[in-house]
Amino acid sequence: MSNGFYMKMTRVKTTLSALAGILAICGSSALMAEKIVLDKVVAIVDDDVVMASELQYRLLNITRSLQASQTEIPPLDVMKTQVLERLIVERLQLQMAQRANVRIADQELNQAIGRIQQSNNLSPEQFLEQLAQDGMTINQLREDIRRELTLNRVQQGSVNRRINVSQAEIDGFLASQEGKFWASPDYLLGHILVPVGSTNSVAAAEEIADKLQQELLDGADFRNIAVANSSGQNALNGGDMGWRKVAQLPTLFAEVVPTLSAGDVSSPFKSPAGFHILKLYEQRGGGEQLVDQAKVRHILIKPSEILTNDEAHAKLLGVRQKIIDGADFAEQAKEYSEDIGSMLSGGDLGWSLPGQFVPEFESMMGQIEIGEVSVPFRSQFGWHILQVQERRSEDMSENMMRNQASNLLRKRRFEEELQVWLQEIRDEAFVEITLK
Repeated sequence: MSNGFYMKMTRVKTTLSALAGILAICGSSALMAEKIVLDKVVAIVDDDVVMASELQYRLLNITRSLQASQTEIPPLDVMKTQVLERLIVERLQLQMAQRANVRIADQELNQAIGRIQQSNNLSPEQFLEQLAQDGMTINQLREDIRRELTLNRVQQGSVNRRINVSQAEIDGFLASQEGKFWASPDYLLGHILVPVGSTNSVAAAEEIADKLQQELLDGADFRNIAVANSSGQNALNGGDMGWRKVAQLPTLFAEVVPTLSAGDVSSPFKSPAGFHILKLYEQRGGGEQLVDQAKVRHILIKPSEILTNDEAHAKLLGVRQKIIDGADFAEQAKEYSEDIGSMLSGGDLGWSLPGQFVPEFESMMGQIEIGEVSVPFRSQFGWHILQVQERRSEDMSENMMRNQASNLLRKRRFEEELQVWLQEIRDEAFVEITLK
């Protein structure tokens, strides 16, 4: 077992007075009755341990969450068993992350916290006040987010390798009724209805519809016209119908919409209800999908226990200088790159697809000129240099559709395969529960 294990086993016992304060805030009668004791080991997990303080902290967070959602809190013994089991499985994954040198950069943490703050419409000061009211510090939140991001990265890497989606499965999905619906374009539509009835004859309604169409063609705002003149169900929302697929539209609409281009206003067309005018604001999917691509190669050097972050950066700077001085990029990649998937092919990553690479990689790829060797830059995987060899625009509609279908099928299998994988690593581990 590691030195870290023995250090945890022999560290000085400390009281959990801070947790006692949070416990009072929490207000759970079951947890209030739980005696605050000296910290101790509650489970041994391979070469690591789970401490009583960690179990208590997680119990308090879960209880607070259940209370906030007005969900009945289960008996404490049941919660303890479930939460401890979750901590054990998490500990196994975090050990895997440590062995694989998975690190979450501070910038990524800051971005995650910023998204939480923005989604709650809070200023930085209000955000800190809210954390304090919830019994949490910003450092605790950072560590919780760091843990969740690390677990997610380990799960994605480990489970996705177990999932194989064949070309035949993609073909079958795209040929199915569900697949055809999924692959069809989405349209963002506006609608105006001029009714036919007691107030309007057919001729009068058609005349009004023609007049409204002309106003729209002359530049009038569609939403304003809809609010003032439409009798459709969405009139008070400016006639907005939201995103719809053709299969979700009335038959008459389904015949008209595919004939429109983004920004077009249809001619009035008649149904038993009256005369309709449609505007196509935007279309997603369908038709030609031109994608800017780059043919790129890279060299990756990873910080490790024997190579610090600064040393990895310096090493890659040296490799880059060799290439600038005339060394062959491919030969340097074969000798130095730690990306197993590309090193043997001279760092070649082929033609890029949107979203294929992490943001830092795509950002640098878009900045540099063809043939230029980038400065070293950091991603979650380590330090990279890259070179763009060519650029092109390609119609990727078929490839994109198949890739998206593959991703959809992969996501559907992910949760089921994740549970199988978690059970496997749990069964293979040495676990001794010492909780009384």
